[in-house]
Amino acid sequence: MSDDTIRLVTIGRITRRRWRLLTILAVVGALLGYGTSMLFPPRYTTSASVLLPGAWQERELMTQAQIATSSVVVDRAAATLRWPGVSGRQLREQVIATASDGNIINISGTADTPERAQKLSDQVAQQFVSFAARIAGAGADPEAASQPEALRQMVVQTSRRINELADATGPGQSVEGVQTRTELAKLRTALQEAVTKLDQVNPAAGKANMVVMGPAVLPTGEAPPTRLQLIIGGALLFFLVGVIGHLAAARMSRRLRGEAEIAAALGGAVLGSVDVPGEGVVRGAKDGGSRARIRRLLGLDVRWDAPPPQTSGDEAGRQLRYRRVCARLREQLPSTTALLLVVPEGDGVARRAAEQLVAEAGGAPPLRVMEVPVSRPMLPDGDGASGALVVLSAGSWTAGELTGIAGACADAEQEVVGVVLADVVRARPARTAGDPSDDITSASAVDYDTAGRSG
Repeated sequence: MSDDTIRLVTIGRITRRRWRLLTILAVVGALLGYGTSMLFPPRYTTSASVLLPGAWQERELMTQAQIATSSVVVDRAAATLRWPGVSGRQLREQVIATASDGNIINISGTADTPERAQKLSDQVAQQFVSFAARIAGAGADPEAASQPEALRQMVVQTSRRINELADATGPGQSVEGVQTRTELAKLRTALQEAVTKLDQVNPAAGKANMVVMGPAVLPTGEAPPTRLQLIIGGALLFFLVGVIGHLAAARMSRRLRGEAEIAAALGGAVLGSVDVPGEGVVRGAKDGGSRARIRRLLGLDVRWDAPPPQTSGDEAGRQLRYRRVCARLREQLPSTTALLLVVPEGDGVARRAAEQLVAEAGGAPPLRVMEVPVSRPMLPDGDGASGALVVLSAGSWTAGELTGIAGACADAEQEVVGVVLADVVRARPARTAGDPSDDITSASAVDYDTAGRSG
């Protein structure tokens, strides 16, 4: 798993084999989201739009948006609303102004009730329009407002008079006439430039005539994040944390799977692999405490990162594997030599395989099963045995744990004569007598090479 690419099938396997744990995590996340929603009151948001007539550049619109949320505008809105215990500084955190296409400033107000949100947006929009008009001088007297137009008319009349004087000078070739016409042409050009600048200034003055595009709409729903969003978000967050935690644990796992690695850690050769039907196999079944019951309730007693059990042959084929292991033991040791079948504590698959080996050996050689805790492994001294056969399931133990078991065997002067790997398989459904496939299955089991299998 540590070197494999994470695929969707891996996520699916985690969901199938850890659905109880993931469900509990999702429920805890939903409860945490609900508790968070109780701490924060519901919020409502609505917007009021202000139209800015004329031609505006993007930078100018951004400036107007900043003015709409400035302390001057919001403080005036707070003074008009007169909400108890709410200052202008607090309202500034509840008001947002954004510039959109079409020269429109959207002023959004957030409050704890729909009515307050509507009043806040409308009042800030009105104070913004009033403040902008005051800055541009839109509130001046009519005489001051009519002065640019009068100046424009005076410039036009002066330009017309210059043209008349130039025509009256005549097309004379005297030096004085040429100089006079030149000076009049320069004066006419200067007046035309002044008129152009005046026309450019006048639309900018019209920009101050901002309009509030109607009152803000009364909000009908809470502003995000709502209570439902917090509940769903908490459940999804804890579910993802559970999945990511499984993936991280699998990537950091140091459990050995290959036969060569297991044999090197234990210091003995692998004598073969045996099959254990998956029905009723529970890891750690010997531990009947509350911790084991919780693990079984959450589904933690079954590893999720183990590959799916393969379909095995019939009972005769599985027995043949056990007999081959016993035969190899008889070839290495006298049939009267007693051996300890060392099983790591909590490995239910290896425990069942060891019991089956004892039954198939039939006392030749004498075998006795002994479970050893992997945290502090220890074997009895002597005890009438002259060797140890380690039985374990592949992919369940780290190199350090297996090295500790080998060290315990050495301390008890029990030589590790071999290693047997136990694999979980799915038993085939029972077939009727005389089925031709029985002969095919038996032949396949005989020809199968166990030495090349790995956990």
